[in-house]
Amino acid sequence: MNTNIKIAFLLFFTTASLIAQDFQGVATYKTQRKLDIKLDSTQTEGMQDQIMAMLKKQFEKTYILTFNKEESLYKEDESLAPPSTGGAMVFVSVMGGSGELYKNMKEQRYVKQSDLLGKVFLVQDSLKTNAWKLQGETKNIGTYTCFKATLEREVDSDMDDGSKKMQTVTAWYTPQIPVSNGPEEFQGLPGLILEISYDSQIILCSKISLNPTKQIKIKQPTSGTAVNQSEFDAIMIKKMKEMESQNHRGGDGDHVIELKIGG
Repeated sequence: MNTNIKIAFLLFFTTASLIAQDFQGVATYKTQRKLDIKLDSTQTEGMQDQIMAMLKKQFEKTYILTFNKEESLYKEDESLAPPSTGGAMVFVSVMGGSGELYKNMKEQRYVKQSDLLGKVFLVQDSLKTNAWKLQGETKNIGTYTCFKATLEREVDSDMDDGSKKMQTVTAWYTPQIPVSNGPEEFQGLPGLILEISYDSQIILCSKISLNPTKQIKIKQPTSGTAVNQSEFDAIMIKKMKEMESQNHRGGDGDHVIELKIGG
């Protein structure tokens, strides 16, 4: 085993043994995405600039991960969320979603509250086992020493034919914060994940508060139509096809712009 990896595990278990059972913290993450977009040639230059500005705000968000040794809640910072925009409706074909994501590491399950076209769903399922490969590289993020890990996973391709593609995920985690957790659906490393990148998406931790004076309460979301992940995916695909069909028919008079975000 690589020396750096041995050090990572030693730091993780040594630090974990010294931390009380009520260990908790709050991590702030900022998302960024490089945009490689081909717009309809019929759009004016001014309209294209407006769309690009809207998309930049859409992808540059701030999320809060509240965690302890067994549970976490990941959600967008509502105080910094951009206001909804009127005018043209922009349909962006991207993976992911909004809402609260609760993870229970002890019970290996998650609950995600998602809003799909105005209807709230409560997605409940088992956590995936991420087959991380620990690498030997290290770097500092803030005051924390981080170790590199990579993951190969199958995701939907950018095509509309239901095909798949392999995606490489790169994570940087720190054993100095001994919780096997991180942003979005990523977890399972010997330390908190401070940075995640895949395709053109980057999620970077900008602030961490450990064991704050005020006791943290982590509550899983409870409202919404209960479904598992497969059921929710099927519903989402159906709704997307309905929207595409409506768009091709001209919709209800609204101006619709369909975009493909390259990764």
